[in-house]
Amino acid sequence: MKRILAIAGLTWKSAFRYRLFWILAALLAGAVVGLPLLLKDDGTAKGLTQILLTYTLSSVAALLGMATLWLSCGTLAKDVEECQLQMVTVKPISRWQVWLGKWLGILGLNAMLLALAGVAIFILLQWRAGRLSPDEQKVLRDEIFVARASVKESVPNLKPRVEQILQQQISRMETQPTPSEVAELRKQITERLNAVYTGVPPGVQRLWAIDMHRLPERTQNESLQLRVKFHAANPNPETTYDTYWRVGPTNSSRAVLIHQVLPPDSFQEFQVPAHLLDEKRWLYIDFLNNNDTALMFPLEDGFELLYYENSFGINFIRGLMIIFCWLALLAAIGLAAASHLSFPVAAFASLALLLMGLSSGTLQTVVEQGTVVGYDPAAGGYGHSPIDIVFVPIFHGALKVIQLVEGFSPIDFLSTGRSITWTMLGLAVTQIVLLLGGIFCVMGIFLFSRRELATAQGNS
Repeated sequence: MKRILAIAGLTWKSAFRYRLFWILAALLAGAVVGLPLLLKDDGTAKGLTQILLTYTLSSVAALLGMATLWLSCGTLAKDVEECQLQMVTVKPISRWQVWLGKWLGILGLNAMLLALAGVAIFILLQWRAGRLSPDEQKVLRDEIFVARASVKESVPNLKPRVEQILQQQISRMETQPTPSEVAELRKQITERLNAVYTGVPPGVQRLWAIDMHRLPERTQNESLQLRVKFHAANPNPETTYDTYWRVGPTNSSRAVLIHQVLPPDSFQEFQVPAHLLDEKRWLYIDFLNNNDTALMFPLEDGFELLYYENSFGINFIRGLMIIFCWLALLAAIGLAAASHLSFPVAAFASLALLLMGLSSGTLQTVVEQGTVVGYDPAAGGYGHSPIDIVFVPIFHGALKVIQLVEGFSPIDFLSTGRSITWTMLGLAVTQIVLLLGGIFCVMGIFLFSRRELATAQGNS
């Protein structure tokens, strides 16, 4: 362990020698302090959050991410090209210890910079929050400066029903449909079934039953927040809709009627009084659509109940730890590329992987359509080419890997007061650092152990 820590210390010295630390510290100071001063908020709690949480944390994550890739590629590749590692490896130290030492050194540097940026953002948040009006400070305390977990009704599994209807339609066709036609049929059937489960026609009621017996007992005595989002059948962004909510046990005088005028296509929150659970700790919420158009609540995020889970400070630390997991993965990617490639090629390969990760939307579209060609108006459907046989499976595998990382969005959770639970943090460490980071670590150590250092200058 002493040898690994010695290499980690040399990595720190290398960062200071290249002045990377000081340049990065200046950029972080500009992002954390300068950006909020240049971009003024509108005096609301949401405006303050947008500036001081969303923009600053996104800037910090982007700066540290790019610097991590650059440093991890440079610290290993440059040491090989400048013949410094050739002198180290003749000493009683294994190459895997050198590799891990470099990785731990970069992680230590990131941890320090991320902690400094986090402390600055947190202090700035508290200072700027005190300048808001009393009403906006209350909104900030209730909806943002808090860690709220959510509970929702179980989402029905529509896949068996979709496949059943799909097979029935295919059996009635005269000719066998192409894969793209099957995919389009499946999509249409899924949308129709979703409309049945999510739609509330005019004058119709929709009941949600929420099982809360597994939640902490304090939720029985605390007010809750209902977070809803709906789409209107006749969309008009300037129109608002009267919504009536009956909350409480069925056929009970304890039930409360809540009237809210809400806009469509956006998340809206309102408070639900305490002591409305029944004897089995279920909460029943009945919605009446008193409008002349149908309203649709998406299955994934159309309806959920929020309750207090922890303080904002603990939530903020968890969010920073997830960002640190991202940086650990980027460090492993950069070092793995530099284990076999020269510095320019390693940096290019690492950035290419990062860009692929940021293009998950494009990959998702290709996988769903089953082709990289896209829609062909002349053919009246999605076109196909021989390269689909190669690229579609590759994109499908890449998407599975990317989804292991992008499922964790601490910045969005923090800006909406949503709880980043210890379970979520544990999954982030397991999937991002141990699984994906471990794969790149093993690959990088293997390549570095097989590399012929004596010919590195000639190969670069």
